[in-house]
Amino acid sequence: MASDECKGKSSWPELVGKKGEDAVEIIEKENPNVNAEIVLEGSSVTKDYLCTRVRVWVDTYGIVTRVPIIG
Repeated sequence: MASDECKGKSSWPELVGKKGEDAVEIIEKENPNVNAEIVLEGSSVTKDYLCTRVRVWVDTYGIVTRVPIIG
């Protein structure tokens, strides 16, 4: 499924380098159709694609390391 089929904003490049908890709040405010979840770099995750999910990848300091995107 392509991200253009999902509703609302689909990526947040401006959040790289921000606190993960802050990123989650911003993402869910800007797109109420998604649930943002913090994931520690190096963690295993499923490869399925969901229009309702945004993974917020953080380092051990809780700082966003990748552009959060729908999926």
